[in-house]
Amino acid sequence: MASAATPGPIAGASSPSATQAEHPSAQDKPRWPWLKSLVPFLVLALAAAIVITVTRNWNAWEGGKAEQVTDDAIVRGDLTPLSTKVAGLVRDVKVSDYQRVHAGDVLVELQDDDYQAQVAQATAAVAAAKATIENNKKQRELQDSRIERALAGVDLAKAQIAAATAGLDAVQADVTRTSSERTRQEALLASQATTKQHVEAAVADQERLAAQEASRKADLEQAKTALRSAEIAVETERRTKEVLESQEQQVFADLHAKEAALTAAQINLSYTKIHAPAVGTVGERQVRQGQLVSPGTQVVTFVPDTKWIQANYRETQLTNMKVGDAAEIAVDAYPGRRLRGKVVEIAPASGSQFALLPPDNATGNYTKVVQRVPVKIALDDSRVAAQLRPGLSVIATVRTAHQEQ
Repeated sequence: MASAATPGPIAGASSPSATQAEHPSAQDKPRWPWLKSLVPFLVLALAAAIVITVTRNWNAWEGGKAEQVTDDAIVRGDLTPLSTKVAGLVRDVKVSDYQRVHAGDVLVELQDDDYQAQVAQATAAVAAAKATIENNKKQRELQDSRIERALAGVDLAKAQIAAATAGLDAVQADVTRTSSERTRQEALLASQATTKQHVEAAVADQERLAAQEASRKADLEQAKTALRSAEIAVETERRTKEVLESQEQQVFADLHAKEAALTAAQINLSYTKIHAPAVGTVGERQVRQGQLVSPGTQVVTFVPDTKWIQANYRETQLTNMKVGDAAEIAVDAYPGRRLRGKVVEIAPASGSQFALLPPDNATGNYTKVVQRVPVKIALDDSRVAAQLRPGLSVIATVRTAHQEQ
């Protein structure tokens, strides 16, 4: 059986498709060949313009928002470590861990026997100082009477001097008279004009009065001596009073020192009881009954009911924020619950400036980092604030006054 032969291609002849592939027509060529290189350049230019625009205006856009939101915020409160001021043994711990307390409640009590004894000793010292003051007062009163008695002695001595002077003057007149009479009688006796008896009588009178004159002079000297003694006694008593008056200042100063020591002893006695400073909650107890503590030993941490929010906003978010702006707080521990508050303080520096080692950008390489500034937000409802716990995470939203404008 003969097979049909398929005619092959004629040599030297070519198909129409091969001819079109080898010789493309003018319609298949691109109209703008340069467009292929221009499109990537336009895309890059547009991207660069967008980046530049966003970079130059991002801070203004962010700071101009009516609501500034941050999740870098926590509940803050004062955590006060209560410590001992004096040394002693713990007598009793009157609270349990995390117990709620009121202002003035006794938290920890130390044994106070030693301090009670110190108070008693200081009280006795004050009483002794007061007795010394009273004794000094009595001595000054006694000294006043002694001065008066010495002054009376001066007056008596002056009176005695006056009396002795008057008596001496009278006797001296009699002495002069009897001396003249004796001389006259002796002259008359020499002329046999009188008797011997008259002469003897005149001599006796003159000698008697002369003796009285000597006695009066002795009395006068004695009175003068008594006056000098009385004046010396007055001066002595007055100086003794001055000494007592100076001692009065000393005993009063001693009393003040003893009273200060009593006050210090009473204060140390009061330190044996540690009280709650306000209404709040205590943390975990750090001491137990019978434990020996020294000054400065922490016994418990106290957390008052006053709480606030510390929101650390980026510096670019503070453009229109100020004290008094309203705030809304979302607490992670209470989903769906919104708390109201307001900005009460804005930190005077960024948080990094308050760090233990603040950054120093004047040395080494520099990489700009957006700083955060703490903002203090007070809650409107103090009862709700008392339920919060320091350290809880929140989301803070501040509505700036720029929104109203």
